[in-house]
Amino acid sequence: MRFVDEYRDAGRARALAAGIAARCEPGRRYTFMEVCGGHTHTIYKHGLEDLLPEEVVLVHGPGCPVCVIPMGRVDDAIHIASQPGVIMTSFGDMMRVPGGTGSFLDAKAAGADIRMVYSPLDALKIARENPDRRVVFMAIGFETTAPSTAMTVLRAAAEGVRNFSVFCNHVLIIPAIKAILDSPDLRLDGFIGPGHVSAVIGCRPYDFIARDYGKPLVVAGFEPLDILQSVHMLLGQLAAGRSEVANQYARVVPWEGNRTAMAAIGRVMRMRAHFEWRGLGFISHSAMALSDAYAAFDAERIFELPGLRVADPKACQCGEVLKGVLKPWECKVFGTACTPETPIGTCMVSSEGACAAYYNFGRFSRERVREATRS
Repeated sequence: MRFVDEYRDAGRARALAAGIAARCEPGRRYTFMEVCGGHTHTIYKHGLEDLLPEEVVLVHGPGCPVCVIPMGRVDDAIHIASQPGVIMTSFGDMMRVPGGTGSFLDAKAAGADIRMVYSPLDALKIARENPDRRVVFMAIGFETTAPSTAMTVLRAAAEGVRNFSVFCNHVLIIPAIKAILDSPDLRLDGFIGPGHVSAVIGCRPYDFIARDYGKPLVVAGFEPLDILQSVHMLLGQLAAGRSEVANQYARVVPWEGNRTAMAAIGRVMRMRAHFEWRGLGFISHSAMALSDAYAAFDAERIFELPGLRVADPKACQCGEVLKGVLKPWECKVFGTACTPETPIGTCMVSSEGACAAYYNFGRFSRERVREATRS
C-alpha cells in the first residue's frame, strides 16, 4: 500500500537506527518530546524505542486532546446533559473520561441522553431530526478538529437549526508547548512536532521555539520511518549546532498550513483569555470559544454551568505524564488500579493517551528490548 508499506520497511528502519546511533556524541544524553499522542502510539506499537540507542530518550507531551481536558469541564458537560430535553453528543474518546461526578457513560446509565458521534455534522443531523430537543456537541481537540466544528456551526446558522449548540473545548498547541518550555521541571533537546495539527496551522508558528529557546523541532508523520527520520534530523541539527524548524511530513503538511481551515476557525471562534489544562494549570490564550457573532450556538451561554475546579485524584499522575516529567510506568497506579478497563486518569482512556499506549503495547518498566537493536 502506497505511503504505508514503504514507511514500515524493517531494513530502512535499521539503517536509520544505525545513523541515529552514529550521530550521538559519546557521553551525551538527548531528550526529545513527541508532542502528539499519535506519535507515542507509533513508537510503542512498532517498538521504535528498542531501536534507539540508550542516549536517546523520548518523552510524551500534551498533544492528546482528551487527556488535557480538566475534570471540571467534564462535570460541566454532564451538567448540560442532565438538563431536561437535552441530547449531548460526543466523540467516543470522551465517553469514559472521568470527571469529579463520573463519566459520560455513568451519566448515560443514570438516564442522560448522551450519544457517540463521529463528526459534529452527525450532531447537527440529530438536531434536525429532533427539533423539539436541544442538541449539544462536546467539541474537543486541537486545531486539527476545530475547523470541522467551525464549519458545522456555519452550516447550522445557514440552515437556521437553532436547537443545535456547541460546548467548545478546543485548545491550541503553541501555548502548551511554550508552557512546557518555560517549566523548570523538564529539560528538552528538541521536539518531534505534531503532524495533524501542523496540517492545519503549518510550520511557521513553531519558529519561536528555535529562535527564542534554541530548540530544534521537526514536524513528523505517523509511520515508523517518519519518527526515526525525525529523530535523525533532530540529531543532525544538534550536531551541526543549529536549531531550526524542519518539516519531515512534507507529503501532508504545507509550510503555511491550511488557510481555508484557519479562516473558518477565525470566523466562528475567538481566543479565551485563559483556560485550564490538566497537568499544566491555567494557560493564557490557550483555548477557543465561540465568537459573539455565533453566541446563539454557544452552550456556555445557553446553559448555566457550575464552572467548578475539580482536583485530579491524588493517586493519578496524568499531569506529570502530560508534561513529560514521568513515564507512565513510573505512576504508582499504572497497570494496577489504573487500566483501560478501570481508568483513573484520562491518559489511560484516550486512544492517543500515553498510558494507554504503554499499557496496550507492554511497556511496563524502564527496560528496553536490546535484542531488537542487535538484530
